Amino acid sequence: MQTLEIISVNLWQILISLCNLLIMFLIVKKFLYGPVKKVMTARQASIDAGYENAARAEADAEASRAAWEDKLATADATANAIVEKATVQAQHRADKIVAEAEEKADGMIRRAEENIALQEKKAEAAVRREIVDVSALLTEKMLRREIRSEDHRALIDDFIDEMGEN
Repeated sequence: MQTLEIISVNLWQILISLCNLLIMFLIVKKFLYGPVKKVMTARQASIDAGYENAARAEADAEASRAAWEDKLATADATANAIVEKATVQAQHRADKIVAEAEEKADGMIRRAEENIALQEKKAEAAVRREIVDVSALLTEKMLRREIRSEDHRALIDDFIDEMGEN
């Protein structure tokens, strides 16, 4: 009969075991489940805060990246504008220098032409004087007499003027 007692179901013992289980559950819930739940909630809040901080940092980084890209684009545009402006100024300066050089060259050519014309006139006058002097000497030798030099020069000048007109 002993074997039956071991296998038999004792209702009081089951009730006591259930009460023990219930008491143990309440004790564990009060002393262990509450603090663990608080720790888990605090840990979850910490993780959520970390995610929020990471999202905020990522948004800030994206905004900074966009700002830097805008600044870089602006800097490129500014650099291109500066280079273009410098090129235009250099071209203007080069055109001005070329114009000044051409003007100087034209002035030098004009002065040289004027100088040449003046030298030609001086040479022509010198040749005329030489012709007059030579003619006077030749005439004096041919006539072998004395004539006033002023009269002789007047005759020769008239002759040269007539030759110059022809």
